[in-house]
Amino acid sequence: MNRPLRMTAAEATARPAGTLGLEIDARTVRRVDSDVLLQGARELVIRHQGGEYHLRLTRNDKLILTK
Repeated sequence: MNRPLRMTAAEATARPAGTLGLEIDARTVRRVDSDVLLQGARELVIRHQGGEYHLRLTRNDKLILTK
């Protein structure tokens, strides 16, 4: 049986694994609207390190990224 995930405030604000020691300034993170990426389409293929990832817009206007 799966239990619901519960985090402390410190865990919720902790850095993801693999980013320890990397200083990321929120002002330098690039932001792109999904409308600009999708340009009216419902799916976008992103190529990354030889693989393809599919960014899909669902009927409920949610985004799903799958490999």
